Amino acid sequence: MTGHRPALRTPRGRARGAAIAAFVALAPLIPSAAAAVGSQEITAKLPYDCALPSGTQRAAVRVTATFPDRAKAGEAIRPTGVTTTVELPAAAVADLTALKATTVVPETRLALDVAQHEAKAQALWRGTARPVPLPAEGTLTLTTTGDAPAVTAAADGDLTLTATDLAVDLALGTADGAPTAPPSLTLACTLAKDADGHGLLATVPIGPATGTPAPSGSPSPSAPAAPASGRPTDPASPSGSTAPGAPGATGGKDKNKDKDKAPKVGDARAGLAADRPPAPPCVKENPTDKSLNAYITGYSNVRKLAGASLIPVSCVQIEQGDPEISFPPDGSIHLLQKSDAYLDYQGRKQTPPFTSTFLTFGFTPTTATMILEQAGPMTVASDVLLVFPDNIAETYVRAPLVLRVLDVEVNGTRLDVGPSCRTETPLSSPEPDPATYPGPHLVMLGKGQLINGTDATGYVLTSGGPLTGEVTIPAFTGCGAGGENLDRLLTASISGSGNYVKQIQGQTCAVGVEVPTEGQCTEDRQPYVVPAPER
Repeated sequence: MTGHRPALRTPRGRARGAAIAAFVALAPLIPSAAAAVGSQEITAKLPYDCALPSGTQRAAVRVTATFPDRAKAGEAIRPTGVTTTVELPAAAVADLTALKATTVVPETRLALDVAQHEAKAQALWRGTARPVPLPAEGTLTLTTTGDAPAVTAAADGDLTLTATDLAVDLALGTADGAPTAPPSLTLACTLAKDADGHGLLATVPIGPATGTPAPSGSPSPSAPAAPASGRPTDPASPSGSTAPGAPGATGGKDKNKDKDKAPKVGDARAGLAADRPPAPPCVKENPTDKSLNAYITGYSNVRKLAGASLIPVSCVQIEQGDPEISFPPDGSIHLLQKSDAYLDYQGRKQTPPFTSTFLTFGFTPTTATMILEQAGPMTVASDVLLVFPDNIAETYVRAPLVLRVLDVEVNGTRLDVGPSCRTETPLSSPEPDPATYPGPHLVMLGKGQLINGTDATGYVLTSGGPLTGEVTIPAFTGCGAGGENLDRLLTASISGSGNYVKQIQGQTCAVGVEVPTEGQCTEDRQPYVVPAPER
């Protein structure tokens, strides 16, 4: 890709000879009440030792997910219903309240070993949740759900998934919306040595089930005895064997040619996208070799109305900055990149109009049509900690956005708000670096990880993902027509702090290339991936 300079490249992108660009949407993984036929639900209760400001404390962790009962070599295994529940002790609550925090927005990052025979790969299960109020006393329970990358085994034999390290990221909030110091904490947790099963979450047999009829003309293998667990021994597992000519065998030598290959850990979205959904035009005029474009969508809570507003699929144009290497005094190595961006809808820096319906004051159905209008520069600041084989990414997206109200209906009757109804100032979020980024603006944070030999998970500049934040909606001004002032009505109904935001950004298209990258760009260099919103 001539001249295109992303901060990092994922292994998949290297294999295709093209940079993987930002903003891959993550699929919503919704826990199922009952496992489907041919699946196994797992629940693992694991003790973890977590480093808290007051010292190391024991946390109770429960991990649930659904896997297939069995899979074939080369077939993608996608865990669903992935949920991580962390119960922190009362000492953790005391540490957080000492920082004047009243709420936390949790994110979890659970590392796993994916192993088969003697080969092993690493995967990362990420989870997010809405803000959780801190209790006055007692323990703090945090439940997150999120994405899990697909896993593909190269050969027959049992595939095991084992939990290892856990990180719990906590964005801290206060009652008055002011930032805490620090504004966030990351709790590093290690699996306790006394954990039952040493962290084993699931075992998925790979290959045909014992007793499957052999193809015509092939001798049938003798069925090995079942182990104590009652599960038939997989004929390709270390405790079983498969005769030449048995189902799935191609001869003794060829049969085991992939046994030493590590399982492949893929993209959390791979294989989920159907045909490209409709989306507004997203064409970059006069692109450079650093130009990217992408789609973004998501939800924003309106706390006063006890509901969420869908932010429509919107085009974002990005101009990448030059990456820089930083060597802080602590001896670490960081890759820094600051990029500029703007919303693009019909040549204006705004989202498309979107409509939301709420129950105002708890009983009156109110429908409003709105837009988010950019009121200043949007920045994307990425900091990637380079620690072989892991690369830990933290990205802040900052955007001054004014909320404009175009039309309102109350209980089916149109309320004329006039042409100039908007928030007095841009939406605002707690800013961790106010000296560098003054003034009101929305702040969203994405965290991700690149593990050597796997695709990126979570959010990083080159593979994207979910961005979350908390926003205060300012008072309204200019609302009303015919001498009627509706500013106070809208301010009383909508304005206030503590509104949770979760945005999903789709994989970018590198616009300034000679040949668009397959799966990333359409022929006319628009983003191929149109993300789905997540709550």
